[in-house]
Amino acid sequence: MTDENRPGESLLERYTGRRPAGAGGPGERGGEPGAADSPFGSASLSTAQEEGTAEDLGAFGWLRGIRDRAVMLELRKSDGTILAIGYGWLERAEFHPSDGIVLHVLGRTIKIRGRNLNRDTRPGIRLYEGIVRHRVPWLRQADAREDSAAGDSAAVIEDIQL
Repeated sequence: MTDENRPGESLLERYTGRRPAGAGGPGERGGEPGAADSPFGSASLSTAQEEGTAEDLGAFGWLRGIRDRAVMLELRKSDGTILAIGYGWLERAEFHPSDGIVLHVLGRTIKIRGRNLNRDTRPGIRLYEGIVRHRVPWLRQADAREDSAAGDSAAVIEDIQL
């Protein structure tokens, strides 16, 4: 289809800024995403890549992008053991001020004990809330040095029972 105001322009070009494969034209890059003739340019690609990175908050990672959700949660113990569980298999999550966080995954119970597990690490960022909203891609158990060096308001994971 063509438009009266832009003869020869396809719907693909009009709405995405890309030309069909092999169409040539400005930039000579065809239907390649982020082509030179794209109104979105390479900035949209770098933004998408940045949104997929997790911010390291010490005891846990946090996905910063508005729509970012983790597919799995890595539980990293201080002895080097790592268990990754799919968020899709998480049946229930509980927070108990005295016991910490309890995750129920396929009939298995995982206990996460520590300090400040449901307190703001930064404004609007809480570990328990992040797990419930699938914004936490990993948790890390602190070793003795990290535990003693952590501030009063920092989240610290003292033990992960798998």
